[in-house]
Amino acid sequence: MEITYASSSVSDLVGSASSMARTATPTPAPPRPVKIIPFQHPYAAADTTPTSSSSTTPFSRWRTKVKRMKTVDWIDYFLPCSRWIRTYNWREYLQPDVIAGVTVGVMLVPQSMSYAKLAGLEPIYGLYTGFVPVFVYAIFGSSRQLAVGPVALVSMLVSNVLSTFDSSPEVYTELAIMLSLMVGILECTMGILRLGWLIRFISHAVISGFTTASAFVIGLSQAKYFLGYDVSRSSQIIPVVKSIIEGADNFSWPPFVMGSSILAILLIMKHLGKTRKNLRFLRAGGPLTAVVLGTAFVKIFHPSSISLVGDIPQGLPPFSLPKEFSHFKSLIPTAILITGVAILESVGIAKALAAKNGYELDSNQELFGLGVANICGSFFSAYPSTGSFSRSAVNHESGAKTGLSGIIMGCIMLGALLFLTPLFEYIPECALAAIVVSAVIGLVDYEEAIFLWKVDKKDFFLWVVTCTTTLFLGIEIGVLVGVGFSLAFVIQESANPHIAVLGRLPGTTVYRNIQQYPEAYTYNGIVIVRIDAPIYFANTSYIKDRLRKYELEVDQSCKRGPEVERIYFVILEMAPVTYVDSSAIQALKELYQEYNSRDIQIAIANPNKEVLLTLSKSGLIEQIGKEWCFVRVHDAVQVCLQHVPNSNNPPPKIPELSPEKRSRFLERLSEKRKEDLSTSEMESGEKDIIISNDPDPQLEPLLSRKSH
Repeated sequence: MEITYASSSVSDLVGSASSMARTATPTPAPPRPVKIIPFQHPYAAADTTPTSSSSTTPFSRWRTKVKRMKTVDWIDYFLPCSRWIRTYNWREYLQPDVIAGVTVGVMLVPQSMSYAKLAGLEPIYGLYTGFVPVFVYAIFGSSRQLAVGPVALVSMLVSNVLSTFDSSPEVYTELAIMLSLMVGILECTMGILRLGWLIRFISHAVISGFTTASAFVIGLSQAKYFLGYDVSRSSQIIPVVKSIIEGADNFSWPPFVMGSSILAILLIMKHLGKTRKNLRFLRAGGPLTAVVLGTAFVKIFHPSSISLVGDIPQGLPPFSLPKEFSHFKSLIPTAILITGVAILESVGIAKALAAKNGYELDSNQELFGLGVANICGSFFSAYPSTGSFSRSAVNHESGAKTGLSGIIMGCIMLGALLFLTPLFEYIPECALAAIVVSAVIGLVDYEEAIFLWKVDKKDFFLWVVTCTTTLFLGIEIGVLVGVGFSLAFVIQESANPHIAVLGRLPGTTVYRNIQQYPEAYTYNGIVIVRIDAPIYFANTSYIKDRLRKYELEVDQSCKRGPEVERIYFVILEMAPVTYVDSSAIQALKELYQEYNSRDIQIAIANPNKEVLLTLSKSGLIEQIGKEWCFVRVHDAVQVCLQHVPNSNNPPPKIPELSPEKRSRFLERLSEKRKEDLSTSEMESGEKDIIISNDPDPQLEPLLSRKSH
């Protein structure tokens, strides 16, 4: 389907306007028919209301989805475990699930005690955190391979914040449990309200810089167990290093030698487990090996200079409600920070594992599952938990197929609480410290910094700023600074979008950025501009300034067509524009009036449906003229070239048409259709133009088959 323009002034289609043009200008050259694809406007009349589904709001779409949900869908939503339970293949899944669960469970027991010590808590609370939340997540979590429990980063955040409270050990423990409840409530709220997208504003460079700095802080916090003397607790690296240097006189060799030896064994086992497929079990068995070796050494030699874990209560955690609600307000910033870190750590791992195992994962549902696990954990003396990088990787590599592996992990922890806690009394603290250090070494992401330096200096700057501020100013300030710079870059990119001047590639009807394709040529009197972003209040001024600049700075080096000295048409390629707001509409109206005062016409090419509806409702389409809206840039260029004057003729006045005449104009355009073109013909542009036999320099640039 096409519309044919057959006159340089469209005089045969616009009755009275044509007579004015003929009396004001000399007789033009023979008309050249030009075919374009008819543009479909959103309204048949000015008072028509759109009824398409595109006008529905997100709330109405969500309400429609809820109405369609069946009982099974509701069960799957609130109990994701029902999905894998219904389809569980006992022959294929049971053995790998049991093996993975036992492997990660053996790894979880010593790590839980280590991370509890890192959080400033007694080791028993680490075991509690690795018990109830694991069972609850297996039921409410949507990931089938994610291993939930205490992790190093969250433990460090808990220690860093709660150490500022002047409280007794009992109050300190209650505050940690209160944090678990608050984090759980926040995660459930974000999951129910579907606010998981907020985390997308934190760039990967910020996360990498933060985790790298945190790894150094966590590693230094364990130095006291290696050195044999107390070191001040701080999230800043300078006070910790200063404390280590000042206490050097109290250095003790036995814990240093034992801790370093166990750390070396752990790193060797981890390396072999990663590089040798037949030795994968070594990676999971590292923490257990450290505990067994350390305990055996203490039982045999009874060294007095090596501190031990001490007595650990035996039995299951009692049910109790969190206390210390008087500190609720002061813990809110910390709860938000821990929630953010937990989401980044868990959801990222869960999505990657879901993709590798071939099932879909809803990040909001994952947030809800993590929240329920933390809330239930707070009723059984657990501090905040989340998904673990290392344990989840081991769980996946061990062949876990469903959440049954998580239930097996919980059973291993159950057995440890009921029967093994008397043996934990003789575990050296330096062995637990070695487990923490071996785990956080993997968080040092220097390879990411090298990659960012090569690829994107801006992201490298984010990495350096976040890492530096976290090291020297503290974890909270480091996160805030990193997120602040990340948001600043997002705002800067949004407020200063990429705008390109387009030119036509020789021999085609394709228009591309002339900076990227120097061989592309433009036309005299016409500027084609592509806006590669939504247009809204923050970037309207920038876009207007750039359009004025392109109008004034006319590059004549690659121009074709009539020889004119100024711009007569500005074509806006709006395919990349996904949204326009009221400020953008006002800016476009002002721009149209400004151009109109200088006899410059705006043409719009290929706006999407939502943008076109907004432009139509605002009256901007009527103001610009429906005849100046086109499906393709090439169509707009063809029609505009009909109105660009020759060097020997004055510019024709583009008639201002009333709404009635415009409607008549469009009707007559439709009557001028000559033939139907196939989709392939229209895309290739082979039949876009009917070429005259008369050699005319104005027509030459439009020849689609001739290379320029």
